[in-house]
Amino acid sequence: MNKDEFVPARKKLNKTQQKLAELLGVSVKTIHSYEQGRRAIPSHIERQIFFLLSNQRSRKQNLIPCWEKKQCANKEKCPAWEFQSGHLCWFLCGTKCDCTADSSRRDKLQNCRSCRIFTSLLE
Repeated sequence: MNKDEFVPARKKLNKTQQKLAELLGVSVKTIHSYEQGRRAIPSHIERQIFFLLSNQRSRKQNLIPCWEKKQCANKEKCPAWEFQSGHLCWFLCGTKCDCTADSSRRDKLQNCRSCRIFTSLLE
């Protein structure tokens, strides 16, 4: 995530810089630094932002779980199915999707950013 994605995400969440800082457990100065591009946005902050955005979206509509959308043959072995969190497959480590099964935590989120499950949550 970069500053050009961070600012619109904050606005979609309808949060001021102060309120987002409180929500993420960082200082307002840190939020300023992210938004001005002076500081890289760490992966854990990126994941929190996407988590908040996806939950904001999931409350507004009835979502089809990832295992149904992808017609997953390994769903019984997948944590997304186990915890009935088909809209959070991108957030959970150890998922059994073909595209992310052997990915590290950092690579997984990057792979998921191009997945239709993930992108549909952010529309």
